[in-house]
Amino acid sequence: MIPVRGYEGRKVAVLGLGRSGLATVRALLAGGAETLAWDDSPEAREKAEAAGLTLTDLTRERAFEGVAGLIVSPGIPHLYPAPHRIIARALELGVPVDNDIGLFFRSFATPDWDHFDQMPKVVAVTGSNGKSTTTALIHHILREAGRPTQMAGNIGRGVLDLDPAREGEVVVLELSSYQSELARALTPDVAVFTNLSPDHLDRHGGMGGYFAAKRRLFSEGGPDRAVVGVDEVEGRFLANQLGEGAEDDRVIRISSGQKLDRHGWAVFARKGYLAEWRRGKQVASIDLRAVGGLPGAHNHQNACAAYAAVRTLGLAPRQIEEAFHSFEGLPHRSQLVGERGGVRFVNDSKATNVDSAAKALQAFPRIRWIAGGLGKDGGLHGIEPHLTAVVKAYLIGHSARDFALQIGETPHEICETMERAVAQAAAEAEPGDTVLLAPAAASFDQYPNFEKRGEDFTARVRALIG
Repeated sequence: MIPVRGYEGRKVAVLGLGRSGLATVRALLAGGAETLAWDDSPEAREKAEAAGLTLTDLTRERAFEGVAGLIVSPGIPHLYPAPHRIIARALELGVPVDNDIGLFFRSFATPDWDHFDQMPKVVAVTGSNGKSTTTALIHHILREAGRPTQMAGNIGRGVLDLDPAREGEVVVLELSSYQSELARALTPDVAVFTNLSPDHLDRHGGMGGYFAAKRRLFSEGGPDRAVVGVDEVEGRFLANQLGEGAEDDRVIRISSGQKLDRHGWAVFARKGYLAEWRRGKQVASIDLRAVGGLPGAHNHQNACAAYAAVRTLGLAPRQIEEAFHSFEGLPHRSQLVGERGGVRFVNDSKATNVDSAAKALQAFPRIRWIAGGLGKDGGLHGIEPHLTAVVKAYLIGHSARDFALQIGETPHEICETMERAVAQAAAEAEPGDTVLLAPAAASFDQYPNFEKRGEDFTARVRALIG
């Protein structure tokens, strides 16, 4: 646990008692604060009380008397489409609003560090797609290289659940736009921006607000090194804003598809090969085609981001290449579930938007595509150029019929359920085909989250292939 510093003997309100909220309460108490904890959900309140917490109804008129701060869980809106009523009240009263990420950055460094010869570091990863894989890959490379490391944030543990830092340790954080937008402190040593595509636009008031939330990771704390994906205009703009010119190697540009040889430091992947260039010269190359845990151009971009991040920490290209080959990937992200009769079954349930689904559709040559769920704004707009490898689509969930109208001449079948889609795709698949779950939609019409959707796909596939 990371005890929260700066609130000793003061009242702090905590709104939201899920995983991160409960960890926040414990960390505040460990730091000597008095906590006023609340959640709108009766079930969450019940669990919190069962865990020994005393609750305070923050909707009461005088609930904020003497409160020094309100700490908010990431899923609760604080600005768009409208602030939660408790947050709105805090804003009216001038009570500082923060989240667990802000508390982590203000509390991570302690006086114990004065005795360290090698300071701990924080690598923070954000972006629309690939940030979980990139975060896990950085953590994996460091662990394989024998460096002490922990991973947390939007993946794995809550940040305040981490153990206090050891000498030379690297903490790797995945940060969503919800987390970076509100944190009052953001001071990573290395910050990574993978890419940007439309997502969570209602929460951020549009694309500009979404990009601004991501950009805060770089603008607020001024990382020593910035790793920036430049395959979209927003990334190119961000790299330009951060650097003092093309030769400034504090900014490492990364790409999947572009050759970047005119900058101080760049890492890019083309035709299955990762290349590192510094000051106009290639200094390293890795063949990614045989790396089973990182299939497709989108994962090659993740590999470039992770490679660049750990190079800033002093790891050698050979160490990184060896770690790539032992990386098995993450569940629900281009996860190979199994094979039968020359047919592969791949679970990419995390592909909840068009951009991430499009990347998955470019990773395999012949695809039986399972898609659908609770469609997002715009539906499948922009997907058609990426359907050339799709032999047939098997559409499920709330948006199945809408999706059928949006995929042009692509053969399709409305299956509605995962059970029928898997069975039909498996029955029709031929050797060399890939049955790919890449829904391009949220899961909430049929499943509580994308993990449960992926688990259902995986269970049905394994029952089929034995």
